[in-house]
Amino acid sequence: MSAPTRASVTIDVAAPPEVVYDLIADLTRMGEWSPECAGGAWLTDERGSGARFKGRNRRGLVRWSTIAEVLIADRPRELSFATLHRELPATRWTYHLVPVGDGTRLTESFEAVRTPVLIGLAERFVLRSRQQQLEAGIEHTLEAIKAAAEQEGARRRGLPVES
Repeated sequence: MSAPTRASVTIDVAAPPEVVYDLIADLTRMGEWSPECAGGAWLTDERGSGARFKGRNRRGLVRWSTIAEVLIADRPRELSFATLHRELPATRWTYHLVPVGDGTRLTESFEAVRTPVLIGLAERFVLRSRQQQLEAGIEHTLEAIKAAAEQEGARRRGLPVES
């Protein structure tokens, strides 16, 4: 089995694109929603295209970190970043946001641009079923972002929200 090359999941969120975008644009918060990301920290003062951050990840007993660079920061339509390996893109993660009525159709996608040999071996023999893990992780992440965005959207409209 080869390393995963791409995955994509779409969900409808009952919150405006600006609310959804503002949540996901702080990539250091991804650990709040993702089953694999454990958090991160900005490495640059800038937050738009060209900004860099360090992400911490975990899957079972396996732990790793990545340096990533924001490729596209087009509020409220698209956010894309690439994890880097030796300063070259290894994976690309993209969030597309499309207004749908009063809400947002949010798509998260992953694409392996270049898989270093050791990472490919780890995905094949240590992480196993990596494609299914990525797809399930994206679904979990989107459900959690949806809940957070809908709560934030309600709060901004002055509606009662759950704590």
